[in-house]
Amino acid sequence: MVMPNANKNSEGTTLRYAQREDCALLLRLIRELAEYERLGSEVVATEELLAMWLFEKHTAEALIAEANGQEVGFALFFHNFSTFLGRAGIYLEDMYVVPQYRGRGIGTALIKELARITVSRGCGRLEWSCLDWNTPSIRFYESLGAKPMEDWTTYRLSGEALYIL
Repeated sequence: MVMPNANKNSEGTTLRYAQREDCALLLRLIRELAEYERLGSEVVATEELLAMWLFEKHTAEALIAEANGQEVGFALFFHNFSTFLGRAGIYLEDMYVVPQYRGRGIGTALIKELARITVSRGCGRLEWSCLDWNTPSIRFYESLGAKPMEDWTTYRLSGEALYIL
């Protein structure tokens, strides 16, 4: 389904919600992102896992970006909650645009659509993380008005640490 407010830009970009049949595409783009982030060996996702968590359990959603009929990027997101705001927010887990389509407004279109979704759902904020070394992405996010969080460090329990507790 094409986004209700999405208009094609000069590059012919459209956005749509991912469907179950997009799991292979999503997995390919996730693997490309992981290679770019130097984390390729950490991808254990499968088409089946994506189908279960996105389309059966509905714990996350994804947008697909298309340019002139070619799938060229995605944004995967889910709701979180702010106790201080007393309302949900949207967390952008990953966004990726294939290298040859960068600089054409596709990332901007994805972020704008996520901001529109955030507002339309009554959420209080849109947030994400970015690797410290990824200066092209940092410059892009800051050009949109995004601000880095100061005085916060992300912590994670995963793998065996989850089972030890």
